[in-house]
Amino acid sequence: MDQRPIGVFDSGLGGLTVVKELMAQLPNENIVYFGDTARLPYGTRSRETIIKYSMQCIRFLLTQNIKAVVIACNTASSMALDAVKEVFDIPIIGVVEPGAAAAVKATRNGKVGIIGTEATVQSGSYSRAIASINADIQTCSVACSLFVPIVEEGWSDTSIAYLTAEIYLEPLKEWGADTLILGCTHYPLLMNTISKVMGPDVTLVNPAVGTAHEVKRILKQRDMLNNSYKEPQYCYYLSDFSQRFKQIGSRFLNREIEYAGKVDIENY
Repeated sequence: MDQRPIGVFDSGLGGLTVVKELMAQLPNENIVYFGDTARLPYGTRSRETIIKYSMQCIRFLLTQNIKAVVIACNTASSMALDAVKEVFDIPIIGVVEPGAAAAVKATRNGKVGIIGTEATVQSGSYSRAIASINADIQTCSVACSLFVPIVEEGWSDTSIAYLTAEIYLEPLKEWGADTLILGCTHYPLLMNTISKVMGPDVTLVNPAVGTAHEVKRILKQRDMLNNSYKEPQYCYYLSDFSQRFKQIGSRFLNREIEYAGKVDIENY
């Protein structure tokens, strides 16, 4: 048994949707979350910068005596996962491969749509991950830049969200995707709206679900699960505060965030 916490980081607060799934699938685990809110969004940064930022986030999390790292950020998972795995001797799990595996399993017609930030889409990471599992599956990707601010404004289930989704998702509907990967941690909060636009026959894949399952598999394989009956501890840290971080973060997590510490991430 290993009672050390799982470390999770994201470029902002969207990664709390991954934490939510970790809490659901691993209810005994302690979790430390770091949101790099001072330097978001990662989606517009270069690969070199994203790798640098990811290294710093992991170095901070290691000061919290963590046993594993989850890169909740789709952009960082796409751009930095291989680089950080070469540096740190600790289990590191991204969200791309679990999301791709779930989409391969879900598709019926072999057409998988992918939506995400510009950087995630341009990286082609989901398409490559899918091809490595089944080269016969076709993919089509669309960057949906306005989805993040819509979610953070709390407009996920409004006409604004619906009309925006109609414009972004029309090419994927015409193409005939029967499965859609929500390739950004903000997008699960738009699931109702996206489902209305895409229709009931399209399966939406939230990579957080598969990621939490993969974390559980790895910890079990290494005999690192926390089987303690103690109340789990959840700690939150940010590189910068906004007036709305508790409101937005609590919405992503679907539970109240009472306190978050501030970290000068440039020191790591």
